[in-house]
Amino acid sequence: MRKRSRLAWSSAMTLLFLAFFLVFSLSSADEGAFIGVNIGTALSDMPSPTQVVALLKSQQIRHVRLYDADAGMLAALANSGIRVTVTVPNEQLLGVGQSNATAANWVTRNVLAHVPAVNITAIAIGSEVLTSLPNAAPVLVSALRFIHSALVAANLDRQIKVSTPHSSSIILDSFPPSQAFFNRSWEPVLVPMLKFLQSTNSYLMLNVYPYYDYMQSNGVVPLDYALFRPLPPNKEAVDANTLLHYTNVFDAVVDAAYFAMTSLNITNVPVVVMESGWPRKGDANEPDATVDNADTYNSNLIRHVLNNTGTPKHPGVPVSTYIYELYDEDLRPGALSEKYWGLFDANGVPVYTLHLTGSGLVLANDTTNQTYCIAKEGADSKMLQAALDWACGPGKVDCSAIVQGQPCYDPDTVEAHATYAFNAYYHQMGMGTGTCYFNGVAAITTTDPSHDTCLFPGSGGKNGTFVNGTSLAPSSNSTSTSVSSSSRCYGLMTAFKVIGVLLSSMILL
Repeated sequence: MRKRSRLAWSSAMTLLFLAFFLVFSLSSADEGAFIGVNIGTALSDMPSPTQVVALLKSQQIRHVRLYDADAGMLAALANSGIRVTVTVPNEQLLGVGQSNATAANWVTRNVLAHVPAVNITAIAIGSEVLTSLPNAAPVLVSALRFIHSALVAANLDRQIKVSTPHSSSIILDSFPPSQAFFNRSWEPVLVPMLKFLQSTNSYLMLNVYPYYDYMQSNGVVPLDYALFRPLPPNKEAVDANTLLHYTNVFDAVVDAAYFAMTSLNITNVPVVVMESGWPRKGDANEPDATVDNADTYNSNLIRHVLNNTGTPKHPGVPVSTYIYELYDEDLRPGALSEKYWGLFDANGVPVYTLHLTGSGLVLANDTTNQTYCIAKEGADSKMLQAALDWACGPGKVDCSAIVQGQPCYDPDTVEAHATYAFNAYYHQMGMGTGTCYFNGVAAITTTDPSHDTCLFPGSGGKNGTFVNGTSLAPSSNSTSTSVSSSSRCYGLMTAFKVIGVLLSSMILL
């Protein structure tokens, strides 16, 4: 048995760390890149706002983008903690961009009326205005400025960023990325827009669709390259100017945006991808719009983003991304594929289950509630031990199943025991937002970690029954007196209770 030292209780700082461990976990959960989801409403049987938010919560989705600022949806999102991007629709853009008063009124009605109950973090001004509504381009920058001024007046400009989503088609010669530049006919708009984003610490909103890059390349772009599938080194795309290697279209497009901004002397505006996805069904001329490809692309994209891989130009720099989209939209016009980008149908049933095992994800795409919280692979053992002790102590998890002689004692590793405790806490807390974080050493998976007679809370219970997350499977050797990392944890429970009393006393004082 591998020995692990007891925690030292020699300082007040240690006590405070443990007391505030969960709070810190929750507040840190959004560090790094995140995955969000777009919510379109072109459904013949659109779920109610309450149903939409229930689905978001069940899937641990913490970031959403609305294509408007619907009052009913915002009311349903109140007090959910979900971070929301609202949108000034294209049809309202001319009015907002031509009148400071109209913009201020828009902010009053659609933002001030809902914060702070609704966690609005960004306002998207229009959608692909330069390519879909070019007659409104002359007022786009003024719309950004007017909306931002209204936020400044309300002292919300630091909390809520203002930007505008662009189609990646405004970037010309996107490969090699180092030679990319924006369509120069749009520079009178793009230059002041980028300077606005820079001065307000905002970000470039970009829609990235490798599906269309693949479809329009006439065979030049390999399907595997579009889908994030592993490529042998000799198949990777190499930028001859920088010698950077690209293994997928997504990274190449994002880096093309960075290089295009650099060509305009803008070097410190980050990119957030507002739309990306893959359709699961299409017309006869769209043979690669399949369930398997949609699953492959979105699974690989989510894993790539949440691993904070970054891009070849900016490795490790987060590229937060919103998946297009939550629901299939059967009322969308155009090609058949336009209707089938969703992760769920109108009833909230997943149209396919994403393959996300081992990627530390928050989006399970699984309404059966069969998701589990596990110790993240490669996590620091000391942090795992501290988190394990917290879960079995103030976290009030019943860790008796991982005492020596009990069904979940083996394997006797801190990773295995932490996985049991993390998952028990996660299900004990109703799989709520932030309950599978543990200071960054935990991750959500759809793979049941149960093994042999060790059944985890949330399991189908093939080998036993669970009541309130506690295993009732038969145990053996229950009288063993050997000590494991878990039983040491139980010995600290009384100390934790004393600490709680002491901390309460300190607060009262």
